[in-house]
Amino acid sequence: MNIGEASKRSDLPKKTIRYYEEIGLVRADRRENGYRDYAMSHIHKLTFVQRARGLGFSIDECRNLLSLYEDKSRASAHVKAMAMARVAEIDSKLAELKGLRETLAALIETCHGDDRPDCPILEDLAGSF
Repeated sequence: MNIGEASKRSDLPKKTIRYYEEIGLVRADRRENGYRDYAMSHIHKLTFVQRARGLGFSIDECRNLLSLYEDKSRASAHVKAMAMARVAEIDSKLAELKGLRETLAALIETCHGDDRPDCPILEDLAGSF
């Protein structure tokens, strides 16, 4: 199938598919005329990468996961370790976002939000020396 059909089946933009091919993540077959020719195995890999990217894995991690997926003699411990590391990164970001939210909410509470020019939010952003 051509790249347009591969795009529809994988739910990825053609530009993304071309990029994945450019970086060697997925390699389409080539027809005699030089056009890309995608098989269902390519669609499966594209979908795999799309799901992994959606879970926050980097391109290099996706490359590693694809390699592990294709290696039937792999140990699942490595895959689990990668997933656990990703969860730890997510937890760290969540904690950071929670702290940001608490700080901003506290600033909102101190601001009168009326016609007066004084604003604790702006003063905090300015660093109030």
